[in-house]
Amino acid sequence: MNQPAQVDPAASNPAGASSSVASDGVRGGIRKRVVGIVESDKMQKTRVVSVTEQRRHPKYGKYLKRTQTFHVHDEKNESKAGDRVLIIETRPLSRTKRWRLMQVLERAL
Repeated sequence: MNQPAQVDPAASNPAGASSSVASDGVRGGIRKRVVGIVESDKMQKTRVVSVTEQRRHPKYGKYLKRTQTFHVHDEKNESKAGDRVLIIETRPLSRTKRWRLMQVLERAL
């Protein structure tokens, strides 16, 4: 008789992780990572980071610069104004903070 095919869950997910956990152990999927410049370090454990993106206009071809600012959680207060930092998306930590400092890539002079 016809028997239904056996489905191996490990075969469909080569990383061996469950479907709700991403390969890096983060629940709910892969988190965004962006590089930006610290604009302000006046608050305790919080930095204001600006991320600049250049993209080409689809019709006219002119390059447009778009800058976004994020409030970033810096637990150890290790970054200073002017530093180039890598930030990662995280759960809401306060009303405005949804990003966390991952590492300082380049120190300001």
